[in-house]
Amino acid sequence: MHHEAPLVPFLGLYFNLANMLMITVASAIVFIIAVLSTRKLAMKPTGIQNFMEWIMDFVKGIINSTMDWKDGGRFHVLGITLLMYVFVSNMLGLPFSVVYDNYLWWKSPTADPVITLTLAVLVVGLSHYYGVKLKGTAEYGKEFFKPFWFMFPIKIIEEFANTLTLGLRLYGNIYAGEILLGLLAASLATDAVGHIAAALPMLVWQGFSVFVGAIQAFIFTMLTMVYLSHKVSHDH
Repeated sequence: MHHEAPLVPFLGLYFNLANMLMITVASAIVFIIAVLSTRKLAMKPTGIQNFMEWIMDFVKGIINSTMDWKDGGRFHVLGITLLMYVFVSNMLGLPFSVVYDNYLWWKSPTADPVITLTLAVLVVGLSHYYGVKLKGTAEYGKEFFKPFWFMFPIKIIEEFANTLTLGLRLYGNIYAGEILLGLLAASLATDAVGHIAAALPMLVWQGFSVFVGAIQAFIFTMLTMVYLSHKVSHDH
């Protein structure tokens, strides 16, 4: 099912109001969770504080599996933020979608390639920034010519390929899930037979989509740490 995106022109550029709305909602949810989990800190965590500490330990484990903590500890907050933000963004379009006047307003922001590729560009850009910051421009630049000088074009292509695959992998999985949910929801609206036939598959796919959304958030965070480790670790 095709719905238009609410685009508005501004200074020669077109802005998607639905994307702006959904990234704001996702950011607000992550911010609220972070605030609530740190309001009343206790030595014996319970409730949402316990959940947040589990997230922190989980991300720390991801970092330790990709690089030394001395190099990777500075990325702990980044990993926590990415994991929570991508997961929340993946979940927003699962319960329902909102279409008004043939414009799709409520969806998962990660079901849009612009959002996922922007996140990918941010991650890859950060990896280069920290590579230069921690190694210096000269030493970092030499990495593109190792082990032989003619590797330079290949490594440039690899950087573009990493950016595309990081963003499009996330987009493809979330977008495909929402398309199938939309088709099942359309079957529910046909007749009693269609309602019964589509109800169980829709519930099953909802549960599977939650699993896929969680896995994709983990993969995105893991690959972020892998890319960072390749740039900042001196043994790569």
